[in-house]
Amino acid sequence: MNFNVGGPSHLQYSISSSSSDSENDDEVRFLNHLQGFDTQAEVITRMCDNNNRLWAHYIAHQNNQVTRGGSIPGHIVINRDRENADRNLFTDYFAENPRYPDSMFRRRFRMGRSLFLRIFNAVAEHDNYFMQRRDGLGRLGLSGLQKMTAVFRMLAYGIAADATDEYIKIGESTAIQSLKKFCRAVVEVFVEQYLRSPNANDVARLLHIGKRRGFPGMLGSLDCMHWKWKNCPTAWAGQYAGRSGSPTIILEAVADYDLWIWHAYFGLPGSNNDINVLEASHLFANLAEGIAHPAHYVIQGKEYNMGYYLADGIYPKWSTLVQSIHDPRSPKKKLFAMKQEGCRKDVERAFGVLQSRFAIVAGPARFWNKNVLHDIMTACIIMHNMIIEDERDVDAAIEDWMEAPTPEVEIAVDENTRFQEFLARHRQIKDREAHIALRNTLIDHLWEEYTNSEN
Repeated sequence: MNFNVGGPSHLQYSISSSSSDSENDDEVRFLNHLQGFDTQAEVITRMCDNNNRLWAHYIAHQNNQVTRGGSIPGHIVINRDRENADRNLFTDYFAENPRYPDSMFRRRFRMGRSLFLRIFNAVAEHDNYFMQRRDGLGRLGLSGLQKMTAVFRMLAYGIAADATDEYIKIGESTAIQSLKKFCRAVVEVFVEQYLRSPNANDVARLLHIGKRRGFPGMLGSLDCMHWKWKNCPTAWAGQYAGRSGSPTIILEAVADYDLWIWHAYFGLPGSNNDINVLEASHLFANLAEGIAHPAHYVIQGKEYNMGYYLADGIYPKWSTLVQSIHDPRSPKKKLFAMKQEGCRKDVERAFGVLQSRFAIVAGPARFWNKNVLHDIMTACIIMHNMIIEDERDVDAAIEDWMEAPTPEVEIAVDENTRFQEFLARHRQIKDREAHIALRNTLIDHLWEEYTNSEN
């Protein structure tokens, strides 16, 4: 028996066959692995392309949008639900059938609803800060009514900005910014109409009223008030501290019989007296320049062409100021002092009504910037005059007056002539002899009217 037949050759064939199969399997696996790499590379390429397209779209979208500031570090976001607060405010005061009547609106806003809406529309048109807009998330922001209502709460009640948050749902910083922008807008929009110098018709009406009250030629009464400045800078405290010992800022004003304020000069430190304020103010600037509307009147047969203001005893003896008598002895002088002091209280009443309507000017000022205080005081005076115009009784007998024709003013061309005329008018305003003569004439005029009425 031959066991070696075909043995070696068969074994060699088997080994070679198994090795070739394993090589084929490795080659297949290698090819499959390469194909897997190609598939992954294709997927990665597609993902990169998609990411590039997304980034390109995002960058293009960002370039088309307005850049917004980021969040403030450490700022706490409070969900105040300002949308519902806006709806409640509208339902309470501004709906067709509001929850609160007109009397309560007048009490809380210090004016009628129609006048408030007139101011609101004018301010919103002047400054788009009071237009309602959407934030970065698309939510509606604070409405103009919310901002302006918060401002009126601070002006009318003198409360802190933070106290408006509970009802209006407005932050403290936003309320303060709204107050500053509102007062600035009111001054810019309404100052030329409601804080103007008297025109020809105004002068004629004031002269008519002054004559009926026993003072022909009177244009109003003059005085000053002090506004305490709580947050006055320490370096300025000595300059602004007056006789009260606290820093104050002075307001000089002229008011007429119905408490309309015709002249307001605000800003001098409280260490000044009324004479210093008068010298620094522009009360008689137009009169000295010859561009003021003339005031013609007759007393005891004597003609005058310059009106005058009633003032207290501290003011200088000018021909445009009429003061009371310190210690009157005769019946004529006692009657004059009583009448003069009674009419001079117009400006005192105007200050009282102004502080009652806007408590912010009655209490201590809490702002640091003097320009902001000037805007607040001026805005309150302007709205004070607007309220008087809106609520004035036009049917009252005291309003009976005749319109004055427009005056024709001749202006000298020569500069030297104009300067000499200016000096002459300036000396005429500060003429002491003319002041004494005018006061004596008024004393005789009032006594004559008194005796005629008694007879």
